[in-house]
Amino acid sequence: MVKRRFSLPGAGVAALGALVAALGCSAVGGAPAQGGAGDERGTVSSGAGGEEGPGGLDAPGGPGLGGGGAGPVADPNADSDGDGFTPAGGDCNDADGNVNPGAIEVEVTEPDASGQVPAPADEDCDGAVDNVAPPCDEGLALEDFDPMNGARAIDLCAVASREDARWGVLSARYVRGNGSPAARSRAVGLFDGFGPNVHVQGGARLLALSTGRARLPDHPDACWTESCSSYGPGAAPPGFPQDNPDCPPSDFINDDIGLEVVLRAPRNATGYEFLFKFYTYEYPEWVCEDFNDQFVALATPAPPGSYNGNLSFDEEGRPVSVNIAFFDVCDGCPRGSGELAGTGFSPRHDGATRWLKTRAPVRGGEEITLRFILFDTGDDRFDSTALIDGFRWIATGGTVSLETAPVVDPH
Repeated sequence: MVKRRFSLPGAGVAALGALVAALGCSAVGGAPAQGGAGDERGTVSSGAGGEEGPGGLDAPGGPGLGGGGAGPVADPNADSDGDGFTPAGGDCNDADGNVNPGAIEVEVTEPDASGQVPAPADEDCDGAVDNVAPPCDEGLALEDFDPMNGARAIDLCAVASREDARWGVLSARYVRGNGSPAARSRAVGLFDGFGPNVHVQGGARLLALSTGRARLPDHPDACWTESCSSYGPGAAPPGFPQDNPDCPPSDFINDDIGLEVVLRAPRNATGYEFLFKFYTYEYPEWVCEDFNDQFVALATPAPPGSYNGNLSFDEEGRPVSVNIAFFDVCDGCPRGSGELAGTGFSPRHDGATRWLKTRAPVRGGEEITLRFILFDTGDDRFDSTALIDGFRWIATGGTVSLETAPVVDPH
């Protein structure tokens, strides 16, 4: 089936210690040469969707967990706090399960309930306090197809292995929708900005996935049209494309491309977050049609509240597509069309979402697989692009609920 362009009145959803060195534990919990993924300063309120405000996704929360000094050591080979580390194995406070070489450093700057900023602590037992590591994606090339650099572009910096207890990236690869390997293509790009008005949200680069070409118009290998096929027909994960109660999609996909990362969470983490932005040529003609492309973020194991493991959808359960409630960047949309300028998507005819943030719960030390996937639905025409950036572990205590909502003040 082939799409034909025509106008739809009112189309769009525009408003819708001593052994630390031996363990290799650096400030980031991964290899000393790598930077850390960061930490988040806020606890998470329950609920989904809507603008952020007091108590929302950017609200400050409680202080970081972890003691400010070493606890008493009765038996250097006993794991008194049950965190998987002994004093002989580098645990500098065996009375606090959130302090050990497998934890992430938390720099606390917000006051607690008493109105005081808690004293800084050495959560990762590397002998330094509040040494949150810098970004790790300087100097990456646009066309780089190394999946570990793709992970770095979204600020996943720390590297771990099966043989250690550190937190970080265990593996990374570019894949098709069903998890099979993806051949090198221009459907992947590492950008230092997306046009003049869209900036990276963490570090120096962001990751772009495209059902066409992840390139801007001034790049020599750009698409220069609204439709460029990179991979052809694909196989979607079971249960996808995600059903949309109001606008059911086609059941076959094309030009699917994704980044899959296997991660071990820090021992003191209770959740994680990432930022994304979705662009498409399908606005406004193809709103609520079965061709609507989708971006999904699949987590294994699937957290409570996800849709077959998908983490990113609006409060009505609509997946990320032209039909999501947060699709509000276009000519005549609430946020205007400035974020389309210089991207190849027309400020007059196409559309996008604003920057959105997904948060999800995790257990400390848990291994999870995240697969960020973009695919064309129903045919291979009218391409879409997803930007992904700003991955952070949440390690400030409290309960993390699965939710996606707009970023209040993006960079």
